[in-house]
This record gives sequence, structure tokens and C-alpha cells, in this order.
Amino acid sequence: MADGSSGAHGELAGQTVVVVGGSAGIGLETARQVRAAGGDLVLAARDPERLQRAADELHPLSTAAFDALDTARLERFLGELPGQIDHVLVTAGSPSYTPLAELDPADAARDFGARMAMMLAVARAAREKVRPGGTLLFIGGTGGRRPAPGMAVVGAVTAASPALTANLALEVAPVRVNLIAAGFVDTPLSAALLGDRLEARREELRRTLPIGRVVGPADVAALAVHIMVNDALTGATYDIDGGQQLLAH
Repeated sequence: MADGSSGAHGELAGQTVVVVGGSAGIGLETARQVRAAGGDLVLAARDPERLQRAADELHPLSTAAFDALDTARLERFLGELPGQIDHVLVTAGSPSYTPLAELDPADAARDFGARMAMMLAVARAAREKVRPGGTLLFIGGTGGRRPAPGMAVVGAVTAASPALTANLALEVAPVRVNLIAAGFVDTPLSAALLGDRLEARREELRRTLPIGRVVGPADVAALAVHIMVNDALTGATYDIDGGQQLLAH
């Protein structure tokens, strides 16, 4: 399904999907599945070299290299796209795990505010650019639901994102707004965060998760495409973690 070729089913045929954070991980895999479903792509990412590699593979309509946490640039990028678009997926941003004793309150405010502002900027631009029934889809996480040292900012973002999603779904209707809350996903970001502990974490999850395997980017991408296609879905948060939250810690 995720081989980058045009799909026989064509669920997204004739539709344009903007993927912000589309050069790696969940964003790149979703872009592949969009192409497999017959959709057209616009790709944006921070790293120009990785973005070019993704473009060489997927042949998007256009690309743009910028930091999505620059909300003015993000909103301008969306507003300047030619014509209407159908769906926007935003995977940009990474969690910040800082113990309270080491935390700079100003940095924490920026981390929290930047994530909320990014969602708001996309929603503002969507009012004019996304067709009725199209989708704004954000990628969040589930890990911050369990309080722990170093999780204050991540926990606040995790709690706030579903509430903001639900409110935006009313404000920009009939454009739809949804959030995917992922547990551990085996991506380059996870590898960077865990370093030499990555393989041990994979093995632990294979042993303990109810699904008996590690969740990968293709799993999240398949859910993202389903949410784009199913126009009854809005204002909701969809967990995908292989049953990770069911386990005792």
C-alpha cells in the first residue's frame, strides 16, 4: 500500500493533501500512502535536504522548507497555495522532557504556546483554503497522560490538544478537525530520543503490547488516510498505541 505508486482504489483521487513535517517518520509515510490512494501532495518540512529526498520519491505538486513553529510563515504558506486544498496533516514538533529543577519557565511557555499557536495558525488559514468537508489533522501523543518527573510541559500539551481540536472543529466547520494521539511509534525521532536504548524499548514493547509488535509509521499513516476519507469524523482524538495505555506501569 505504501509504495508511493498510484493506488487502484483511488480513495484520494483528485484530492490535494498538504503534509507539514512530510520529510520523515509519520509525515513521510502518510505522504506515501496518500500517493498510493491517488492523491496529490504538497510537502513542507524544516530540513531542505530531507525534503528534497522526499520530493524525489513522491513528486509533489510543490514543496516548502521552513520551521512550522514559525506560525506567521506557516499561515502564509497555506494562504499562498493556489486554489483550494482538501486536507492538511501537521506532524511537526517534538516533545520536550525537562525535569522541573532544570526547566526554564520562559522555554516552557514557548514550548507549550508554540504547539497551540501552530494548531491555531493552521485553523485560521483553513477557513479560506480547505474545502468544506476537508480535514485538518494533527499528530499528538499519549505519553503525557501519565504524570511523571520531566513530563509537566508534555502533559500540559497532551491535555490541551484534544480540547483545542474539539473547539476548532466547531469554529472552522464544515472543515473537519481531528487529532491522532500516538503512543510509541518506531520513527527516526524515537531513535534520536532513545539513542542506544532504542532496541531494548522495541523488545519490551514486542513482549508486552497486546498486539505483540511495535507500532510503526505505516500504522499511523493508515489511520490518517482513513480520517481524511471518512467525512463523518470531526472534533475527535484517536488513540493509536497498540494497547500501551492498558498496561500497568
